[in-house]
Amino acid sequence: MDSKELPRPGLVPFPRLRATILNPHSRRRFDAQVEQVLAGMPPMIHDLLEKVPLHVEDHPSEEIMDQRGVEYLDDLCGLYTGIPLGERSILHSGTLPDVVTIYREGILTAACDAGGRIRAAELRRQIRITILHELGHHHGLTEADLRALGYG
Repeated sequence: MDSKELPRPGLVPFPRLRATILNPHSRRRFDAQVEQVLAGMPPMIHDLLEKVPLHVEDHPSEEIMDQRGVEYLDDLCGLYTGIPLGERSILHSGTLPDVVTIYREGILTAACDAGGRIRAAELRRQIRITILHELGHHHGLTEADLRALGYG
């Protein structure tokens, strides 16, 4: 099953930007892979995801892209939104809850091999890396820290 290739059917070119728009079938296939990844995560990660919910979206909004300096819809795999644990204080009461968002388009692009194919095992690997990367930000890890740990 790990060598199974996942084609990218039902993708429609997105005008103006490099990415595509996923159809409902492609979203369901991606989301099934997310469920497999989550099923293999240790209980500690599940406990954390109870406090920091995981959202799955096709791609970042234009507002997020502008804020982060992202040029293409598929350049961003995930985003942690919140206040890292080490930076919290009483002054942060009443703020919006922390959230981890992963983006299908970015992860699909990251999972593509040189021939444009996506293998199920590589897709799951990219999903796992992205979730753990964003949860690392929740714990105050920087991009350099995450790269050093293999989650860059």
